Formats: sequence, structure tokens, C-alpha cells
Amino acid sequence: MTKLQHVKAIEISILVYPHLLITSLTLPIEMLRAGEAFAKSHPQQNEFKPLNINLVASSLKAIPNRTGLAIMPDCETVTAPASDLIIVPGIWRNPRPVVSKQQSLVNWLGDSWQQGSHIIGVGTGNCLIAEAGLLDGHPATTHWHYAEQFKRDYPKVQLKPDFFITQSERMYTVASLNALADVIVHIISQYYGREAAQHVERNFSHEIRKPYEDQRYLEGAVDKHPDELIAQIQFWLKNNLTSELTLQEIAAQFSLSYRTFTRRFRQATSQTPVEYWQQLRVQTAKELLASSNLSIQEVALEVGYNDQGHLTRVFKKVLSQTPSEYRTVVRRKLFG
Repeated sequence: MTKLQHVKAIEISILVYPHLLITSLTLPIEMLRAGEAFAKSHPQQNEFKPLNINLVASSLKAIPNRTGLAIMPDCETVTAPASDLIIVPGIWRNPRPVVSKQQSLVNWLGDSWQQGSHIIGVGTGNCLIAEAGLLDGHPATTHWHYAEQFKRDYPKVQLKPDFFITQSERMYTVASLNALADVIVHIISQYYGREAAQHVERNFSHEIRKPYEDQRYLEGAVDKHPDELIAQIQFWLKNNLTSELTLQEIAAQFSLSYRTFTRRFRQATSQTPVEYWQQLRVQTAKELLASSNLSIQEVALEVGYNDQGHLTRVFKKVLSQTPSEYRTVVRRKLFG
């Protein structure tokens, strides 16, 4: 028996039912498998854990789909393994008729949550989670077309239709397939690390979006954190990427010692000021590389780096590729 067989797998369950949006079933499976394959071929210090993915349904009968592809469940709710992660796919068109016939899945979701599962709901699939009462008093999003119906059906849920992602403890809800892809990249980074997540993002992302952490509605966050002075400094940093001031000088502008500034910034954001400012600059550079014809040198200057070499060193450290390589990959996906 190999060492791999002794390692406990990560148990992932995906609910399946009639009229599900099949892309919201296949996309996470392909992304998760890609992350798993990368991690397996790039041994890290942490022990590799394989994925065990099961399609869970109310019965083992084949489920017809509007694409003409029948879905074959792997197990019923009564035999499904305890799950580390559960994905609830979107529902094609009006979710009410589907939800009304899936009480066993609704009950299983509630039981699984109590046992510690993480749950990702996609679009109108979030109605099944809401039906289980798991979203009562918590933020959630859904497909824009059914937002008003969702409000009427689940008035106890704090619907956030302007957000594509919400997170509440172990619960994620997303409004679109692109947002689902962003959350799956986030999950892969937790399972297999940053390099695996970046590999999957480069191969599956079809457009440039903000990172998962920047676009979610996080329950309990007050403008991300309650430190108003640090929030003001963050706003200043976002709007002054090309400033030649040092962080020490910026802290002084806001009447803080650098030591106090660093301590409060880390406490509020879980990042150092240096990490945060670098993240802002890299994200802006990514957007410029994707959407403009500026040279690499011009992009570097636009985000506050004094030469192309500096930007290249940061890109290779953060993204494991040069700005030119990044632009080539992104342009191929955007315009190819």
C-alpha cells in the first residue's frame, strides 16, 4: 500500500437535481481536479491530500438535463460521506419547482452544516440553502433575475444583490459562474497553496477580475474593518499609487508613528502596509496589462515603480511569471 493511500482524502459533494445549470457542476470539478493534479506533481512541505468528489442526489436514478446529457449520481443523501465541502449548483430558470421537490437534499444540507461542512451555493441554487434555514440572518446573493422573488420567499436572509460573492463563516454564496470560479480558486489556495491556485486561475479565468478577497461581502466586516483611520489611509494609498512618499512619511501625514501605523494596519487588515501597497500596485498593473497598450515600462511608472525591472521582480515573486508573460496569456484569453 502506498503512502498516498494512507492519507485521508478531502471529501467534496456536489448536489445534483433536475434542471441544474450543468456548467455550475462541471466547472468546479474541472478546476478542483486541475488544482489537485498540480499539487500532486509539485510536492510541497504539506502532505498532499487527494480529492474524493461525489455527486449526491435524492435517489440514484439518472437525472435528465436540458443539455441532453444525463447525470448519474454517485450516492444518495442517506449514503453520502461526511463532506468537507458541498457545492450547490445553480438551477435553470425558476427555482421554486425544483426546490419544492428536494426536501431530502434540503435536510441533508442542514445536517451537513451542523457537522462542519463548508458550503458554496451558486445563483438560484442558494434557494436550497435558504430553504434549509442556513442563511437566515446572514448575507447571501443570487442570480439577479430572481433577486426579488428570493426576497419574498426568504425574508429572513440579508440579500446582497449588488455583490457577486458573500461569505458568512463556512458559507459562500455566488451570483454567477465567474464568481464561482473566483471562490474555487480561493478554495484551491486553502487546500493546495498559492502556486496551485495561480496555476488554475491562469488556465481557467476568461477575464480579469478582482481577487476573491476584494469582491466578497464578508459578514461582520465594517468597511472591511472598524478602524476608520486605517480605512482612510487605505483610500489614500489606492488613489496615490505613484506617490514618492515613503510609508513612514504617509504615517506621519496621518499623525501616526510608523510603529503604531504598522501595528494598527496589520491588526485591521491582516497585512503589513508594504504587502497591501504591493497588492494594490500588482492588481492595477494586471488591469493595465490586460486592457491597455502601454509598454511594460509605462505600466511600471503608472503603478509607482521606477523601472520595468522592479515591476518584473515583483510580478515573478507574486504571480510566478513576468508582466510580458502575463499579458500574453491574458490577451489570448480575452481576445483569442
